[in-house]
Amino acid sequence: MFEMPEYKYPDFSKEPFLSSPDARFEPVVVEGVAPPGFHATSIFPEYVKVDGGWVLLEESRMDCVIARSGEKLEVKEFRKLRTGDSVAVGRADDGSEGIYLHADGFEPERSEEDAFAFRKGRTRESSYTLDYEMLYGLLEHEREKGYVVWVAGPAVVFDHDSRKALEKLIRNGYVHALLAGNALAVHDVEASMFKTALGQDILHQERMRGGHYYHLDVINEARRYGSIAKLIEEENLKGGIVKACNDCGVPFVIAGSIRDDGPIPDTITDITIAQDKMREHARKATTLICVATQLHSIAAGNMTPSYKVDCGKVRPVFIYVVDVSEFAVNKLRDRGSLAVKSIITNAQDFLVHLERRLA
Repeated sequence: MFEMPEYKYPDFSKEPFLSSPDARFEPVVVEGVAPPGFHATSIFPEYVKVDGGWVLLEESRMDCVIARSGEKLEVKEFRKLRTGDSVAVGRADDGSEGIYLHADGFEPERSEEDAFAFRKGRTRESSYTLDYEMLYGLLEHEREKGYVVWVAGPAVVFDHDSRKALEKLIRNGYVHALLAGNALAVHDVEASMFKTALGQDILHQERMRGGHYYHLDVINEARRYGSIAKLIEEENLKGGIVKACNDCGVPFVIAGSIRDDGPIPDTITDITIAQDKMREHARKATTLICVATQLHSIAAGNMTPSYKVDCGKVRPVFIYVVDVSEFAVNKLRDRGSLAVKSIITNAQDFLVHLERRLA
């Protein structure tokens, strides 16, 4: 059922674009500080008029600025601005200041709808059959032609079937990068060593005596070996998400947080470094799937634009957020990632659905 949407380019041969001025740029005087009146980017395609021609920003990101160095335009975080850069200024995005935001490039033609109708929103009562069918086709397409970035919370490894499902999706090529926190890595390795997560058996849900020590034992052993990969190798651990990533060469970015135990080795504790590592993959993403992790979903979603320039053509970036909580899935939309598609269900059901159809 999947069909790649066609992008509708703006017609810059018409007014008001013909009469629009070139965008204005002001120099960066202090490193990391944009000039007053800077223009902040969004998730949508944005064009900048330079020397009379309209240029599409590539590899964009929300809440950044447009920096110009020579003839090159780049979307930069404030902290990466350097003296010598110049930054686009102007708060209008309708072309009147040389910047145009094209928000409806992928919008389908809509038939007339009743002004009053039931079930316009997406809730736990919504039907998701069509969403799953579209996602199956999308992932088949993206496995060979795209770059699928997953963002996952520890709930994924708290259940035997969902952990196995994500492992199989990795091994079958449906995951090109995985972004997560310390907890997913710790409890995935705990499941490999003890068949538990936070001391509870991931299949039978039985709490093990002394099990509250297990995740700490995992962290301690990993620190003794110096890395998660070395622990897996030396202890000859079988299966699991981290091992699948190692075996298949899938990048796994573990971003730390203030509440982490340990953390386990390979966790990036410097937030700016973690953000840069995550953005390496957000830049390349053609599909982003966020499962059961509110803060990581917001972080990754805000780094990922709604479009990507691929071989000179503009295509959409598909963003999914999956959580059992309506509040959690709506949080990302409330933070500006309006292109997100939400599916309200638990992580286990979602992953097992995908694995049974695809892997």
